[in-house]
Amino acid sequence: MKSDIDQLMKANQITALLVVGSAQHNPDMVYLTGGGHITRADLIKKCGQPGVLFCGPMERDEAAATGLETISYNRYPMGPLMKEAGGDPIKAAALRYQHMFTDLGITAGRVLLYGKSDVGTFYSILTALQQLMPTLILAGDSESVVLPLAMATKDSVEIERIRRMGQITTQVVGKTAAFLSGHTARDGVLVKEDGGEELTIGEVKAHINLWLAENGVENPEGTIFAIGGDAGVPHSVGNPADLMRLGQTIVFDIFPCEAEGGYYYDFTRTWCLGYAPAEAQQLYDQVLGVYRQVTRELEVNAPYADYQKRTCDIYESQGHPTIQSAPDTESGYVHSLGHGVGVRIHEKPWSGSTASATDILAPGSVFTIEPGLYYPERGMGVRLEDTWYVRPDGHIEVLAPYPMDLVLPVKGYTHHL
Repeated sequence: MKSDIDQLMKANQITALLVVGSAQHNPDMVYLTGGGHITRADLIKKCGQPGVLFCGPMERDEAAATGLETISYNRYPMGPLMKEAGGDPIKAAALRYQHMFTDLGITAGRVLLYGKSDVGTFYSILTALQQLMPTLILAGDSESVVLPLAMATKDSVEIERIRRMGQITTQVVGKTAAFLSGHTARDGVLVKEDGGEELTIGEVKAHINLWLAENGVENPEGTIFAIGGDAGVPHSVGNPADLMRLGQTIVFDIFPCEAEGGYYYDFTRTWCLGYAPAEAQQLYDQVLGVYRQVTRELEVNAPYADYQKRTCDIYESQGHPTIQSAPDTESGYVHSLGHGVGVRIHEKPWSGSTASATDILAPGSVFTIEPGLYYPERGMGVRLEDTWYVRPDGHIEVLAPYPMDLVLPVKGYTHHL
């Protein structure tokens, strides 16, 4: 949690954190500021002290709304800095950072770097800054010892923001289901009432984006809405021109976030329109069985990766290839069981091959359970996913429950065996 940051910095001998970039669609900056319309900023947090936000004067009110101490870039005007740097803008930017760090009493020690910036320019600035301040050690958090580890557990405010995103997400999923069920079918394809044109994935996605926007949230990562063979490729977003055919599996994976880039929610259902063929029903039943078995076994403080192994073991006992026994498989179970969710759609804790001792289902964790089976060569795939939360009392719950029906009814259609 955010309250753990100083403890983590101290334990890892970190003198300060430097977070760069805007406070929009920039997870590390959003995490420490709460977000806002700040297009360019630098946040420096010294161990044991609140962060200080440096920004331009035109965004001083937005910066002040974060509650952090703010310092205007006007304190370090570029004119004199450019003169001191001999007209070199990279060196001038490095000189500004040198003054900022020095003014905060940071002249030596290890500084971890976060945020978003143009990698080429920022690399050049950091190289120049390292020359100006050789007693500072500038490094990335490659071992996830501070911010990624703090983000792995959420406080009550963060949980309510994620829960609200879950409520909006499931409302939009419900609207999507009702929209599809409200169409009739002709020759095995959904058609629109106004002219009888065939309904496409692109048109369904347009409605999804509209409903999300009406709820004041964003969809920066897009939506997976894939049918048939595309449903058998886990991250295929779906072909906009594909028709909404009856009886084919549809993987609907939706993961919107708060406006301007904040907290996410992650959710997946698999549907068949009108009816489910026996082969699709069997695959679905196996995925649903794994989902129910694994979620029944969830325990507080358990290693997340244990449930990935459990999932692989169950699928292998059913005759499916998995990445546990066949790491290069592209059919069967081909991904990890889940991931953490927060200001990033994928963050700690991890359940897959990169999981470490810190990837546990600790109180405050928000994570997904999303088993799936994929057979693109058979024209189908199935995935079911909810976002779960470990409460402070150790109880583990779904943040936004929603039904798991496979078949969506189609108006006026009855399947005859």
